Amino acid sequence: MERPDGTTHFGFRDVELGEKQTLVNEVFHSVARRYDLMNDLMSGGMHRLWKEAMITALNPPRTDAPFALLDVAGGTGDISFRAAKAAGHGFQATVCDINGEMLSVGRERAVAQHLDHQVSLVEGNAEALAFPDNSFDAYTIAFGIRNVPRIPLALSEAYRVLKPGSRFLCLEFSSVDVPGLDRIYDLFSFNVIPQLGRAVTGDAESYRYLVESIRQFPKPNAFADMISAAGFSRVKYDIMSGGIVALHSGWRL
Repeated sequence: MERPDGTTHFGFRDVELGEKQTLVNEVFHSVARRYDLMNDLMSGGMHRLWKEAMITALNPPRTDAPFALLDVAGGTGDISFRAAKAAGHGFQATVCDINGEMLSVGRERAVAQHLDHQVSLVEGNAEALAFPDNSFDAYTIAFGIRNVPRIPLALSEAYRVLKPGSRFLCLEFSSVDVPGLDRIYDLFSFNVIPQLGRAVTGDAESYRYLVESIRQFPKPNAFADMISAAGFSRVKYDIMSGGIVALHSGWRL
């Protein structure tokens, strides 16, 4: 989080606020081509269930009624593709990601899945979205908010671009709250995941950062307060898998 002295965290390191985005970009440039494979390996496939829970909460209309989704930090398109397959013909998704390499992977997958007519992918910054006010019917961000240097700015932008009556959904790693599981989770995270990263992507350090960034992210109740502070109403969160993940939501009323 941003501090009064102009620094923030990058994993367990303190860095200048302006430096974090560059460092995050380097991480995702390095892992983009194997990102989804690593998600399967790191979570034992559980990330698919977490994402399906997000799509269920989103509940895109299955009719021809227009519905515009903004999927932020969704570079490989996974959330948007899942939503498009669950929705009717009026559904359109815009994937906005700051990392061009992740977007390249997403564009290839959109074509391969014949969804390029419903899913567009654009480069952009969550802290300064290049979209007009009141443009979208829903905003999703999955496992991306903790990589944003100025989270309150991103939440404020989410509120700005959503139409009144639309929903904000954020899927993010959280804090394990089951005794015993917390120790197993830490051992796996700090010892196994970086080595998986080295074996699959040739990059252990990027995955070490991703593990550390989870520990630096606010607790669910603190993050819910941040969502409320951005203007959202009826803010809540649902804990999944013993606290490994939380699905946060709020309404732009």
